[in-house]
Amino acid sequence: MENQLNVLGTRLQLCCDNTGYTRKGFCYVPEVDFGNHSVCAIITDEFLQFSKSQGNDLITPNLMYDFAGLKAGDKWCLCAIRWYQSISANVAPPIVLEATNEKALKIISLDILKEYEYKN
Repeated sequence: MENQLNVLGTRLQLCCDNTGYTRKGFCYVPEVDFGNHSVCAIITDEFLQFSKSQGNDLITPNLMYDFAGLKAGDKWCLCAIRWYQSISANVAPPIVLEATNEKALKIISLDILKEYEYKN
């Protein structure tokens, strides 16, 4: 997994601590990750409410999974399809291209990803 690339074709960068399917901080996408947790997003309140309305509560802590819950400003590896769906709802959070796995390109074009790139 450590050799996976980002959407720019370079080495995948760290998204943040304890995130992603593997909980290693990188948006690694192993073959068993059917959710394609490949998009490194900077979470917004609007996205959190949207995700909750779609049945995925990322706000409430879940001690069983050692999950503290997310808040605006956190970085997290999102499922590519959920991030893509959030565009239609006008709540797509900005993303970090260098930390977004190339496997996101199976669902989202690079042009669209670039439109939502986080700029410092």
